[in-house]
Amino acid sequence: MPENRPFVLTIAGFDPSGGAGVLADCKTFEQHHVAGLAINTGNTIQTEKEFFEIEWTSLDFVLRSIKTLFGNYNIRVVKIGIVPSLHYLKEIVFNIKELSSTTQIVWDTVLKSTTEFDFITIENKSDLIEILAKIDLITPNYNEVKKLFPDFDFDESQLDRQIPTAILLKGGHNNKAIGTDYLYSQNDFFVLTPNNTKCYAKHGSGCVLSSAIAANLALGQDLKSACVNAKNYIEKYLNSTSTLIGYHYVQ
Repeated sequence: MPENRPFVLTIAGFDPSGGAGVLADCKTFEQHHVAGLAINTGNTIQTEKEFFEIEWTSLDFVLRSIKTLFGNYNIRVVKIGIVPSLHYLKEIVFNIKELSSTTQIVWDTVLKSTTEFDFITIENKSDLIEILAKIDLITPNYNEVKKLFPDFDFDESQLDRQIPTAILLKGGHNNKAIGTDYLYSQNDFFVLTPNNTKCYAKHGSGCVLSSAIAANLALGQDLKSACVNAKNYIEKYLNSTSTLIGYHYVQ
């Protein structure tokens, strides 16, 4: 039982390549010196290059797992990855907050795989807003944010008056400013510029970034610092190899 490391839980899919999902999350947690716990939302058949299929874990099994872990560990932050539906996500989020209202939640808004396999569709925006009100941060890229909020103008003057959570808008798909991220909260707006725009693409980089943020939050960092430090970590990870799978022990 770790005495000095805070507990962080990932609720995400299992990727046998280790580049994404709970394996990537736990690798990231270990490098940040937090105690990682994991619940599997679905078993996938995939490589770092191609996604084939998924078998989802029953919601009841996931909820029982959450109840057991929260009954035995003081979990400071939860990172959520792939889920099959908004209802599935809502049950997870609401159960976490019922068990521990102070636990922070980071949702990596994975809506489809890089090979165009859809995980979740957004059909009811009122349900989405209700869920987001219980979440502390979401980490969409430009493609995902258009599906989540097609009518929202991400402008500094707007902030997130219509969206009840903090948003880290990742810049990997922003052709106008590659690698520049934008952090929105109800009271602040920050531009996070890259240290290096010449990076190698990585399978599961969004998983690694969101789990690094979760780890930093569990270590007591404020939201901006957690995102900035996670950005530094992911840049080193992206450049650790020239392949789609990176090394988590990076200098």
